[in-house]
Amino acid sequence: MDLEVGDKVSLIIGVETHLGYTVLIDEEFEGLLYRNEIFQELRENQRIAGYIKNIREDGKIDVSLQPQGFRNVITLDTEKVVEAIYDNDGFLPLTDKSSPEEIKRELLMSKKAFKRAVGNLYKEKVIVITETGLELVKK
Repeated sequence: MDLEVGDKVSLIIGVETHLGYTVLIDEEFEGLLYRNEIFQELRENQRIAGYIKNIREDGKIDVSLQPQGFRNVITLDTEKVVEAIYDNDGFLPLTDKSSPEEIKRELLMSKKAFKRAVGNLYKEKVIVITETGLELVKK
């Protein structure tokens, strides 16, 4: 098996199970995409890019739709938040008080990922956090 954790791979979505979805990796290996890591609609036979998350001792492969590694994920999530603010005329009505469901519906990410991205953007002075949401810093 020439797969390593972190590799970008081609996935074909298989059947939905109680854990998530079975997937075919690079049209050769079977894997599993866990339900709690899915933030978008998927359908059987859909082709989508994914990443090797874990290769277990029993040979089973766990995959993710997000790149692995802290830096990669933060960059993608911060870009997603900035784009959403920009697309909403410079204001996004989400805060750390927003429900996980609201955040998932708006941004297709977990609340934890949202808070991490917002923290980074705030530290870098890209956004202002208000009582009612997020705004881009006026330059």
